[in-house]
Amino acid sequence: MRINMKQAVIPGVIILLLIILIFTCWYTVDDKHQAVVTTFGKVTGVTEAGVHFNLPFGIQKAKKVEVNVYQSIELGYRTDASAMDGYRTVEDEGRMITGDYNIVNVEFFIEYKVSDPVKYLFSSYEPELILRNLIQSQVRNVVGSTGVDSVLTDGKEHIQMQVKDLVTDVLSQYDIGLKLVEVKIQDSEPPTSQVTEAFKAVETAKQQAETVVNEATAYQNSMIPAAQASADALIQNAEYLKQARINEAVEQVAMFNAMYEQYARDPEITKTRMYYETIAKILPSARLYIDAGGSGVDAMLPLENFAEISAEGGANHEN
Repeated sequence: MRINMKQAVIPGVIILLLIILIFTCWYTVDDKHQAVVTTFGKVTGVTEAGVHFNLPFGIQKAKKVEVNVYQSIELGYRTDASAMDGYRTVEDEGRMITGDYNIVNVEFFIEYKVSDPVKYLFSSYEPELILRNLIQSQVRNVVGSTGVDSVLTDGKEHIQMQVKDLVTDVLSQYDIGLKLVEVKIQDSEPPTSQVTEAFKAVETAKQQAETVVNEATAYQNSMIPAAQASADALIQNAEYLKQARINEAVEQVAMFNAMYEQYARDPEITKTRMYYETIAKILPSARLYIDAGGSGVDAMLPLENFAEISAEGGANHEN
């Protein structure tokens, strides 16, 4: 009877060992995870997605860590499907004092991911809690040095960048296997409705001012081409007048040089011709008669027309 019991137990133990061996000597990793393999509690490797084998009976263990998944931290609020708006406010986290001693409620949404699964598992006890406390500390530091106008209106992007840079620097020193991806302000508002309305009015005024500036810029851009065209026309006309004056001066100089050459050849004739030309210009109705009688004196009769005088003289002669 004892022999039969041994014969029944031994195969059962062997089958049990085989089952344990089958279920503990392999594991699978999906594309979102990496597995940290430990042998007798010491890290001996990191495996990627796929089917992997390990030593059974707990000699080797594989701890899976989500490394290809963006995880989030909500600061100042929590997503709550049962709430009216789908989330609830956590005032202890979101209420802060600004640099000009005003109180605001600021809600942050943070994304992060695991950058090193080994350090994530073994460098700290609760890396997510460390990251949350670090972000909350740096957020209060940045908001505490920023004016309330910037926190509530146009300074949000700068605050986000400052917080991200500060947290990233400290994370590199802590080296806990986490990487900060994004810091975003979900909402920022004063603690009372009256102050909220006042800041909304300020924001509306700023938008209206920007609209007026844009309209003025558009008007300026539309008027500049017309003014430029008018200026170009004036410049072209001035250039034309300038060139006309230059051409006229060149012509007068050429005429003077030609006249001087004639004068240099025969001064008396040239002076006489210039005299007659000048008289013709000053007294265009005058008629000049040259006395060829030998007296050497030119006679000028400025009133009568020579043709009329000749006609009258002929009539009187007949009479």
